[in-house]
Amino acid sequence: MTTQALTKIYRNPRLRPCSHRLEALLEEGSLLVLAPDPVQAFTDATYTQRQRFQMDPSAGLVLLDWFCSGRAARGERWAFRRFQSRNEIFLGTERVLLDSLLLDTPQESLRGTHRMGRCNCLALVVVLGESLVTHAAGLLAEVAARPVTAKGPLVVSASPLRHGALLRIAGESVEEVGLEVQRSLGFVPELLQDNPWSRKW
Repeated sequence: MTTQALTKIYRNPRLRPCSHRLEALLEEGSLLVLAPDPVQAFTDATYTQRQRFQMDPSAGLVLLDWFCSGRAARGERWAFRRFQSRNEIFLGTERVLLDSLLLDTPQESLRGTHRMGRCNCLALVVVLGESLVTHAAGLLAEVAARPVTAKGPLVVSASPLRHGALLRIAGESVEEVGLEVQRSLGFVPELLQDNPWSRKW
């Protein structure tokens, strides 16, 4: 069984937002594996993040961006005020991905059946770059071959990108999504000559 560390976002007394900004330049032949802990926003918290990656075509990027519903065991399920995440990736001069997600609760709760449903964790995984084309193609083929299970605990979809692939994962628990992420990125330890998952999850 695996356990998940979480990046916790607390509500402050003045309801001020918390934000994170990252800009990364991946030069020729480089490899960046960005696999942080999932974000966990507490009740009434507000969180915004913007991440921008500028890549040389020969570079490689493995990006994980994921978050959970909050402290579900304490009844804080999708109880934050606002969550926003934006990822922008340039390969050379071409923008190959602009992914923007906004979950806001100005009028209606996110807990409803027709909004977040039974999902408690969402993840975005990107595998991109000329050096990772084979791994990306393998992910696309593997997801395409999976049978669709009605009301399963995990939903996985995959889309091709130029020199890469994008995976979206939705699950009923952080643990299930974490296991799927680790399985999908099973090639990473060989690339790094180290196993980051053994220390992390």
